[in-house]
Amino acid sequence: MEHQHPEKYTCPMHSQIVQDKPGTCPICGMVLVLQKTNEPSISDHQHEINPSMGHAGHNHHAMMIADFKKRFYVVLFLTIPIMLLSMMIQQFIGVDWHFNGSSYILFALSSIVFFYGGWPFLKGLVDEVKAKNPGMMFLIGFAISVAYVYSVAIVFGLQGMDFFWELATLILIMLLGHWIEMKSIAGASKELELLVQLMPAEAHMVMPEMIHDVKTDTLKENDIILVKPGEKVAADGIILEGESYLNESMLTGESKPVQKIKGDKVIAGAINGNGSIKITVSHGAKESYLSQVIKLVDDAQKSKSKTQLLADTAARWLTVIALICGIATFLYWYLTGQTVAFAMERMVTVIVICCPHALGLAVPLVVAKSTALSAKNGLLIKNRTAFESARKITTIVFDKTGTLTVGKFEVSKIVSLQNDLAEKDIIRLASALEQKSEHPIATGILQKAKELSITIPETENFNAITGKGVEATVEGRKILIVSPGYLKENNIPIPENFVANDTETVVFLVIDNQLGGYIALSDEIRPESAEAIQILKENKIKSILLTGDNSKVAKSVSNTLGMESFIAEVLPHQKLEKIKELQSKGEFVAMTGDGVNDAPALAIADVGIAVGSGSDIAAETAGIVLVNSNPKDIVNLILFGKATYKKMIQNLIWATGYNVIALPLAAGVLYSQGILLSPAAGAVLMTVSTIVVAINASMLSVKK
Repeated sequence: MEHQHPEKYTCPMHSQIVQDKPGTCPICGMVLVLQKTNEPSISDHQHEINPSMGHAGHNHHAMMIADFKKRFYVVLFLTIPIMLLSMMIQQFIGVDWHFNGSSYILFALSSIVFFYGGWPFLKGLVDEVKAKNPGMMFLIGFAISVAYVYSVAIVFGLQGMDFFWELATLILIMLLGHWIEMKSIAGASKELELLVQLMPAEAHMVMPEMIHDVKTDTLKENDIILVKPGEKVAADGIILEGESYLNESMLTGESKPVQKIKGDKVIAGAINGNGSIKITVSHGAKESYLSQVIKLVDDAQKSKSKTQLLADTAARWLTVIALICGIATFLYWYLTGQTVAFAMERMVTVIVICCPHALGLAVPLVVAKSTALSAKNGLLIKNRTAFESARKITTIVFDKTGTLTVGKFEVSKIVSLQNDLAEKDIIRLASALEQKSEHPIATGILQKAKELSITIPETENFNAITGKGVEATVEGRKILIVSPGYLKENNIPIPENFVANDTETVVFLVIDNQLGGYIALSDEIRPESAEAIQILKENKIKSILLTGDNSKVAKSVSNTLGMESFIAEVLPHQKLEKIKELQSKGEFVAMTGDGVNDAPALAIADVGIAVGSGSDIAAETAGIVLVNSNPKDIVNLILFGKATYKKMIQNLIWATGYNVIALPLAAGVLYSQGILLSPAAGAVLMTVSTIVVAINASMLSVKK
């Protein structure tokens, strides 16, 4: 059976906009058109990370820009004789170049301008009428059609003055505006395109007897590839042989090259330094970290937040207002004794001024820019509303391990509480239980076992005790590795000689219900943490430490960093209650966690931020994922969220504000004082407002 492609609708002007249902383009307002069923979308190509097709959207966009440029120059060439043949211009410069048949030449030249130069707007008008969704193209198409039909009627006998020069200049300025605006949009979409281009087209696949170059998208799990110095890594994987420094800045925002040795994970798209490395591929191109990031960015750029929905609603209302005001203006001037030509000119100017073009671009341009910029800086936005809500955060709840601290526990003390139990035995039994865990404490214990060259025994009947530890049968004995909280709950007395300093995390070894000993581990505070907490204070945002660790450790970390408060010895399900408690006090809460143990708390928080996920960006419950565990990234995220929202509001104010001033002038409110806007002047104002919005969006940046 032949494979059926789902229906895809794309914007004829902005091919990166792809939807599953009909509608209008969020960037330019044009009606989306149905793609041919056998023609994959640009979005599909991006998700497949096929570099040869990654340029398709760009090429289509470049062709559109070239088309508008060509139409602009043809219309400019024709507008000069049209203006020189127009009676009003001749009167203005004091000449009379009128001759038999000059009006027909004017008509012929203007017809070329109308049908050739105005074609994109006329086609847009028809598309919007078919879709029953009148917008910007409808207004421009309507305005130029009214001007053209009226002027043609003058040529063929109707009394009055033609509109041809106004029509030509109006179309000329509209073409120029669209040309400049499309170049601005191409710039806003460039970051996503750069992400697509990060993936190399080919990889050096290591065969038993030779190295063979293959297409990147044919790589699969367990293939071995060679990455030469200076090349891009073609797939996610683990280093099998060699070592090098890798530049991952375009993927994680981390500016310094990172040293990678045998056994380390590498990300597709990273740039290799001076060493050659062989990599065992973890999965195919579609599942790669870069592929997921591009899909995330693409989805986030298409998703609409409350701010954008507000802008869309305003744009629709502005279209209605434009038509009503235009018709009302025509009727007012005509019924108060002005000529049809004057009333018509006022109507056309009002409609052009009111085009919701800048308003339609105000938010989408900022969205496209901010989402792609975020991804380049290791901030992955899954939920646009959560990102824009970052400006409202009053309290940030930090998980300790791996966020404020390095997350790398090292064994600092091993204490035996049984005479026949050596320190090596404590590590041996503990590592047996921890060998399947990826928790930082388990990693620390296993590292110690490796240092002591301990052979780790097998386990049976393994069971995790949620938030408290693990248990299993080892060598016929029931062994537990548990937290101090477990001992308290089960009335197991902590020995009198137990000593641990404020920065140590302690786990106890229980053998057949008898306390065997304990292991103390320490985790150093990240050097960036103090600065991050200080910047939050300066922005009047409270920081609270929420951890399953003991009170002494929590208090030490909290005091060292100057945090507002701490909540210690909480289980994962209790974290959720603590978040609710803060929200009930009127706080707008952001929760940062690893996206696994903290999933319920991340889901209930006003803004959920998954940190330390590395290449695993599938933290479903978080609205935002930070690639690195750096707490300064959380600060960057909040400040960038505020900057993004500010840009949106600035654009919305500009896009609507200029209408408030320009519309009455276009309607002729100050006509008695001799102030009147021509249709061309109206088009200039509309174009300027659009360009201002585009430039303002392009100035958005992540400040570190």
